[in-house]
Amino acid sequence: MARAYPSAGSAFTYVGQEINPAMGYITGWSMVMDYMINPIICTIWCSKAAMNFLPGTPYSMWIVFFAVAFTVMNLRGIKSSARTNEVLAVAMFIVVILFLISAVRYLTGVHLGRAELIRPFYDPATFSLPVVLTGASIASLTYIGFDGISTLSEEVENPRRNVLLATVLTCLITGVLASIEVYAAQLIWGDWKGFPDVDTAFVHVAGKAGGNVMFSSVAFASATGGATASGAGVVFRPVGVT
Repeated sequence: MARAYPSAGSAFTYVGQEINPAMGYITGWSMVMDYMINPIICTIWCSKAAMNFLPGTPYSMWIVFFAVAFTVMNLRGIKSSARTNEVLAVAMFIVVILFLISAVRYLTGVHLGRAELIRPFYDPATFSLPVVLTGASIASLTYIGFDGISTLSEEVENPRRNVLLATVLTCLITGVLASIEVYAAQLIWGDWKGFPDVDTAFVHVAGKAGGNVMFSSVAFASATGGATASGAGVVFRPVGVT
């Protein structure tokens, strides 16, 4: 669809053109709802991560700070947002690599039997289908951002090719890296209970694996990672609906 309709409307255009305009209208407004919720989630998450990085600071202060910062950064324009995202992407990739190195070093000193290696996938003692479904719904909502690439089809060169490749590669690379990170985190922490702050559990896992350096690095990367991506959902993505 990205190749057939290189339009900022994304799924709004795809459904409206291929199925029915009325269905496209519903799809478009559903997209707007999603792209309004995602920046809110990013603001909350970044604020919580910043509180880990600078404990004792008020939560409300960070909420206002990130909401204003994201909006201002994105209002500067798509080219400015793209440049900022390039820098952030490189920085966060480095943090991911450092975490994986720390995880390997930590786990080499831990005895892991077959049961421990399988437990992150299925633990009969704690398995709960409602909990899995709740987690899956949150994961789906936060993972859906890759489709936002197609809403910027009118901002890139050769969108029929580049949007297609960018969407698929982003989905694939993010999925693989996220799976490896979460699996390593489960092996490092062991019991899923006992996090100082369950909303930013991964930050504490990083701290356990790599000490204060990794704790601060992951907290800082988490607090800044959603900067332009979250705001772009509001500033640029609804274009296809209007």
